[in-house]
Amino acid sequence: MILLRKILFPLAFLYWLITFIRNWLYDKGIFKSSSFDIPIIAVGNLSVGGTGKTPQIEYLIRLLSCNYKVAVLSRGYKRTTEGFILADEKATASSIGDEPFQFYSKFPNIQVAVDANRKNGIENLLQLSNKPDVILLDDAFQHRKVKAGFYILLTAYDDLFCDDYILPFGNLREPSSGKKRADMIIVTKCPNDLSEIAQQKIREKLKVKQQVFFTTIQYDDFVFGNDSQLLVSEIQSEGKVLVAGIAKPKLFFDFLKNESDETLVFPDHHHFSKQDCEQILAKANGRKIITTEKDFVRLNGLLPKAQLFYLPIKSAFLNTNIDKTIEDYVGQSTRNS
Repeated sequence: MILLRKILFPLAFLYWLITFIRNWLYDKGIFKSSSFDIPIIAVGNLSVGGTGKTPQIEYLIRLLSCNYKVAVLSRGYKRTTEGFILADEKATASSIGDEPFQFYSKFPNIQVAVDANRKNGIENLLQLSNKPDVILLDDAFQHRKVKAGFYILLTAYDDLFCDDYILPFGNLREPSSGKKRADMIIVTKCPNDLSEIAQQKIREKLKVKQQVFFTTIQYDDFVFGNDSQLLVSEIQSEGKVLVAGIAKPKLFFDFLKNESDETLVFPDHHHFSKQDCEQILAKANGRKIITTEKDFVRLNGLLPKAQLFYLPIKSAFLNTNIDKTIEDYVGQSTRNS
């Protein structure tokens, strides 16, 4: 893979040039961005996957949904449908995508919609009789046809954008200069004991003027199935099969795995086939199957209920959190609308 990326270096320069020109055209107003008279928060990253967008969106849902009508608008990656869809009781992980379906299943009091054209998606949400007070755009940092009111840029602790290169030589979707569009930056997946000194060194390394916050992954005390839940402390010592179809599953495996466990890794957003399920069941051989929450929405109904469980995660801030900054933005924007 390293050799292949070196061979592709000339293409990386071409990709850099294309994305640089595109951003310049938007920055200068030659390409037009649409603005809306409603608080819109975009959560995204500069790299390809694995920065923890889903737990961050869920953090914002929990923060805002008590006082505002919240809608989440996603692209609906790898869904089998097209156009604008507002999730309802007929929605599935296949029809709207695994992450939107996870939001819809966990937060019944919010609206969840998908549309690859975010402008069209927002316009459809605002035409609803019960239109939202605030819209969260999932994975929309590069979607510049819409100008959000507030941008949150995520970067993983072990894969900072300042250490990476543009595709296909590296994993960046656009040059790291895109960081200037962010209103705040969150370093995700940090160690629980990351010191203030270490945090300051990261701030200096990122070379940004914006506020930089730090989060860690907080695992639930239980794994959950359709009809039951089990203590994590009990299943950690049991023999089991761990299944993950996410961009970076290492932390998930490290948290649960013991020497007798087996792991199965699938591509991010993988649609599990009959053969995949047969492989999982053969590996499990009657043992419990533990997966991520995102994978569970795709595996649920394909594997025996008594064997299949998922481990929920949350984004937890170290030292300080973003609550006041976000609440001030939404509150001020709502009063002005």
